[in-house]
Parts: sequence; structure tokens; C-alpha cells
Amino acid sequence: MNSQSAITMRSFFLAMLSGVLMTGAFPNIEFSGLIWFALTPLMIALQDQSPAQGFRLGFFAGCVHYTTLMYWLVYTLMTFGHMPFYLSLPILLLLVAYMALYPAVFAAVFAWIQGRPAGWLAVLPALWAALEYIRSFFLSGFPWEFLGYSQYRHICMIQIADITGVYGVSFLIVAVNVALFLLWRGWAERRTPHRLLRRAEAAGGFAIAAILGIHVLAYGQWRTHLLDTWIAKAPAPEFTVVQGNIDQSEKWDPAFQVATIEKYIRLSESAKDAGSRQHLVVWPETAAPFYFLSMAAPTEMVLEGIRKAGCDFLIGSPSFVRKDDHHINYYNSAFLMSAGGDLLGKYDKVHLVPFGEYVPLHKWLPFIGKMVEGVGDFRPGKKGRTLAWGQYPLGVQICYEMIFPELALKMVRNHAAFLVNMTNDAWYGKTSAPYQHFSMAVFRAVENHRSLIRAANTGISGFIDPAGRIVATTPIFTSAALTRAMPALTTESFYTRYGDVFSQVCLGVSVLLCLVVFFKNRRLADQNPQRS
Repeated sequence: MNSQSAITMRSFFLAMLSGVLMTGAFPNIEFSGLIWFALTPLMIALQDQSPAQGFRLGFFAGCVHYTTLMYWLVYTLMTFGHMPFYLSLPILLLLVAYMALYPAVFAAVFAWIQGRPAGWLAVLPALWAALEYIRSFFLSGFPWEFLGYSQYRHICMIQIADITGVYGVSFLIVAVNVALFLLWRGWAERRTPHRLLRRAEAAGGFAIAAILGIHVLAYGQWRTHLLDTWIAKAPAPEFTVVQGNIDQSEKWDPAFQVATIEKYIRLSESAKDAGSRQHLVVWPETAAPFYFLSMAAPTEMVLEGIRKAGCDFLIGSPSFVRKDDHHINYYNSAFLMSAGGDLLGKYDKVHLVPFGEYVPLHKWLPFIGKMVEGVGDFRPGKKGRTLAWGQYPLGVQICYEMIFPELALKMVRNHAAFLVNMTNDAWYGKTSAPYQHFSMAVFRAVENHRSLIRAANTGISGFIDPAGRIVATTPIFTSAALTRAMPALTTESFYTRYGDVFSQVCLGVSVLLCLVVFFKNRRLADQNPQRS
């Protein structure tokens, strides 16, 4: 059994180091290579610790990581939620504490099995992937920057996501960290009676990690070559993404409404000379800061701009449906408009932001207001619904819907030829958050073999091809309009067909481990009642 020695300052330092290294791998620090050994210091700190001590060290590492990763939440709450610092900071720390529970559970399990045969350590990558999967849906889900997302610029490395989702990349990262821990343990115990065993464990762990890595890279090379062959033969309609760069403090002010519409129309005029292919202009989330098609004067301004541009438009705007004289349902919507100004379809956001677009448990928490300006609580739309744009159905994702893999998956299963992300990241200011948000979009393209078109009010707007290559982007907080022809693939990936089978298997393995732990401890307690 693990000894019950107190947690030393060295252990806390190593746990803190892991937290810092993990954050350093993500935008916009983005030293992505750090992630391949970021967890190793924590694993070293867990040597000879009890599961309870491991939980505390993992929780501490998680707190360091998520505080430094999501510090921007304080800025958002203070600047746009108008909350004082003494309220904004506790909200951040509350979210951080929840997120830190996941690495805490991982560390507790690690502490329990690290003294056993090294083969037990093989379950750790599966455990981490399972915990990420749970985080994607538990309590409505917050799958922000899983470990695998740090590799979004390494195209060959991330192609495995079309089988496993982002969880497979996280699995490989943890496997490499475990191998490095075994190498360290083999070196640290080189003078002990166990040195030959430790060397064998280190060699075995390194060999397994190397074989996994080589196969992932080889698959990535093969997959990108095959995708490039398909892309070369695929039809490629044109898209223009418009980035209005409207200040959030002006966005909903009626005094700036006309100027906002004029700016978006002026930027959209570049689409007129873009070419003769089928063409779609994409505006960001709530780019039209009024109830589009319900308010005559501003709606007519937009429709006139659409007719002048002579191509189809996808416009973000709030909307409402009156149920009766006393009840109105509000939606965060995207309107697909023809070049002649006719409505072709409407998508309503499905996964709403808690305390931003609706108040959870509003019946019991009526005193909690919303962070954003708007009218009433938004209602969710229908999951998986696509918009028919000629022969190319569109899978629209508004704002942070894009970070939920299953939403994109359902749209592609419903024959979406393109994924379109409309967002307003002005809330984040010039923090790391816009870069972090964009990095996750790459995986939605890779997982489903679909081009992804992204329009953001203040950036980052851009285009991602079906292999996950970033074709073009805009700087943040600039007005811009980008046009690109993007390939329309119709193939279905393994991930699209079967979803999160890999992560569910990882979850099953982890549950099996917990059962083994439970029954083994129970048997030991029955055999030694004086120790129970």
C-alpha cells in the first residue's frame, strides 16, 4: 500500500508545474510540445501518495491549469456582465474548482495504481479520455480545451480524430506522459533491487507509446493524402465571411443600429466581384442587432443590401415566436436568405449559454439575472437541423455550440455538406479566449471531413478545410471580409457514423477499473476486519 507521508512542498511545486505546462500548450501561448510532458511532474509528485493525497494534488494542479487558462472569464464578467471584481473572481474560482475535479479523480486513481505492476498504468490514458467525455455532457457540459485541442496545428497528429474524436489525441498525450513517468521511475530507482523490473517497465511503456505515436502519424499521413484527393475533385462554392468589429457596448444601442447595418452591407459588397460560383455571405451571431424580418425599417435595409450584393446571405439575429397574448419564445437565430431577399430557412441555437442566454432552474432562482443584454430567456431550437442551401445543406453552429462534438456530428449525419460557425467573441476582449475558441473549431472539420466556415463579430473569422488546415483567418478587432472557395465533401467518417464509441469504451474500461478497486478493497477488508 502507499505510505501515508505528508504532501511535501516539492509535491505541490510539481503539481503546480504540471498546471502551468498544460496551460502553456494552449493558445495564445501555444507551445504545443509542452503537453507531451506536462502531466509527468504531477505523476512524479504522486509517488508514494495515498489516493486521498493524490486527489488533493490533482485538484491543485487542475486549479492552477484552469485558472491560468480561463482567467478571461473575470474580464468578461467585469466588462460586459458589469460585475465587480469581488464577485467575478469567485465565479471564476467556482468554475475552476469544478473543472479541477476531473484531474483530481485522475490523480487519485494514479496514486492508487502506481505502486502496482506497470500494466495497470495502461488504463490511465483511457481514464483521462473518459473523464473528458463525461465533462462534455455532465451538467450541460463544458468541453473547453481538452488536452487534444492543443495539437490543432499538427495536421497529421489530429487526423485520428475522424475515428476517435478529440479524445483519441488526448489518449495519446496521456500515454506519452505515462511512458515518460516510467522512464523517470526507472532512472530514479536505478540503484534499488527493483532496477531491472523498472527498466523493463520503462522500455515497455516507451515502446507502446512510440508504436501508438507512429501509427497515429502514419494514419495522419495516409488520411490527409486521401482527403486531398477527394478535395481536388469536390465542387467548391464560394463563401464570404464578414467581420464587422462592432463594439459590444454599441451593439444593442438603437442609436448605432443603422450604422451597424450599413457597415455590414458595405463589407458584404466585396462578394459581388468574388466570382460566378454559388456564393454565400455569412454574417456573425446577432450581426443584425434587431428582430430580423419582424422590424420593418432595419429589415428592409438589410434586404436591400442582399439584393445589391446579388448572392445568398446567412444572417445572425435574435428572433421570437408569439405563442399567445401572454407568452413569447425568444431564439438566437440564423436566417438563410436568397439573393432576391426571400427566406430559405431558419436555424435556432440549440445549446444555450447558462446564465448568458437562459437561467438554469429559473423557477427556483428568479433573482439571478442574465449576463447579456436581450429580451427574456432564449429557448433552444431543434438539435441536428440543417438549412437547405441549394444542393449543399448547411450545419450551422452559433457561438460555443461549436465546442460540442456531438452537435456537429448530428448535423453531418443529417447530410450537412458544410459546417458554419457564427459567433460573437467580443465578450472576451483581447484575451486568449478567442484563440482558444477558434482552435477547437479545427477538430469539428477533421472529425466529420467537412469544410468549416467561421464568421465572428470581432474575430477570429476564417476557413478550415476538411483535413483541419486553416486556410485563412482574420486578425481580432479589425473590420474585414474574406472570400474563399471551399470544398464540399459528402463522405462520412468513422466518427460521423459511430460517434463517441472510442470514448465510451474508455469510459467502460474506467468503470471496470473502479469495480475491480471496490471489490478488491472489500475482499481485503473482509480478510482483515481489524484494518477496516
